[in-house]
Amino acid sequence: MSKRISAFSDDALGNLDAVGVAEAIAKKKISVEEATEAAIARAEKVNGELNAIVLKTYDDARKHSSLAKDGLLYGVPSFIKDNENIEGYPTQLGTGSFTSKIAKKSSRFVSQFHSTGTNNLGKSTLPEFGLICSTENERWGITRNPWNTDYTTGGSSSGSGALVASGVVPIASANDGAGSIRIPAACCGLVGLKPTRGRLVAMEGSELMPLQIVYEGVLTRSVRDTAAFFASAEKFYKNAKLPELGHVKQAGKKKLRIVFFENPPSGKGAHQDAETNRVQLETVALLQSLGHTVVQLPLPIDVETMTEHYLLYYGFLAYMLSHHGRLVIGAKVNHAVLEPFTLGLSQNFKDNKLKLPRSIKTLRKVGVDTEKLFDQYDIIMTPVLAHTTPPIGHFSPTLSYAEVSKRAVEFAAYCGLQNITGSPAISLPMGKTENGMPIAVQFSAPFGLDQRLLELAYELETARPWGFVYGG
Repeated sequence: MSKRISAFSDDALGNLDAVGVAEAIAKKKISVEEATEAAIARAEKVNGELNAIVLKTYDDARKHSSLAKDGLLYGVPSFIKDNENIEGYPTQLGTGSFTSKIAKKSSRFVSQFHSTGTNNLGKSTLPEFGLICSTENERWGITRNPWNTDYTTGGSSSGSGALVASGVVPIASANDGAGSIRIPAACCGLVGLKPTRGRLVAMEGSELMPLQIVYEGVLTRSVRDTAAFFASAEKFYKNAKLPELGHVKQAGKKKLRIVFFENPPSGKGAHQDAETNRVQLETVALLQSLGHTVVQLPLPIDVETMTEHYLLYYGFLAYMLSHHGRLVIGAKVNHAVLEPFTLGLSQNFKDNKLKLPRSIKTLRKVGVDTEKLFDQYDIIMTPVLAHTTPPIGHFSPTLSYAEVSKRAVEFAAYCGLQNITGSPAISLPMGKTENGMPIAVQFSAPFGLDQRLLELAYELETARPWGFVYGG
């Protein structure tokens, strides 16, 4: 039976976002211990129905021994997606196809994440190797959407999305190889920024990719939480090749030139369903009322061709994980228990591996051509997802590779482009379906201009507050 799940309660965390929790701790209104115990109690209250936690590290969280006291989010409880190494714990990557060793040290991103002051309570769920749009895992079960448990949280940062949206914690780690920050943000009504390539430290090993498409990040309920995280993370690592981001605290004053695209006809990979398109147009009207110039153009790229090449490159990643596991993840993968989508993705690459150089070249060209739009416009606006959040089962791992890949392309066609270009993109919850599920809009800015996106996000959050940000 479908239901809405909320962990919000009258405890130390209340309806506070991450910045609010950190401020309450700094002003000694609550203690780190109280924040930690409240989040643990919330997790225990709702995880039985959400199934968003794969590993609990409550005892370590209670010790507070590794908290960075100078971080902007000191003492804020959080979770880390289970494709990152945390010293002393296994990293299972959402699959039962191997048994993880205990990590001898934490990943570089986990170190950066902790440098912001967050207090980790455990590891959140993801689908097998993070390759699919929903966590419906045979070994660990289904991760459900707190807005309505009949629906997916999106993926691959599924558990993080559910834990933040339900109010267990105000911030959790996420990463994005084809939309995996923005997709769960869209499905769960959250803020999800895929930063500029190189803004945060890279996922370990990803720098060896011929085309770097994987990005680290977080999911939050408020713009200021995302801004505070990136400001604090920049103290740990600042990329000298990018404009300094700093701590963005308010809307920008500049009136922007924004472009959005005509809805492709039904049957095309990027076709928007009626409710998604409605929220797009409502957002256009809002932007215009705020004084921005908004222009509509035909979609300038062949989405179906782009996704064909993207799937081949994605298949290369799946092939490396499944066939060269000892090299990539330090363990041999048992093909007999891999899911059909993982096997099909890998096989697609194996059957077409000689086309990989052409696919990489094509993807890079698509990226260059798209970036030319920024010669005329400040922001590119699209849906995050071409249709509204689907029910559990839509991306079931028991379905064939052909069916899941078709559905994934129809669903997330707008996400992969910024993975290719490296430019920043943010998902903001700008509307709802008739049955109350969130609908998001994506905004992208030129390479390095993450600040512009955060400033616009502040403006939109103020103009049309998403009431559920603080659990309302």
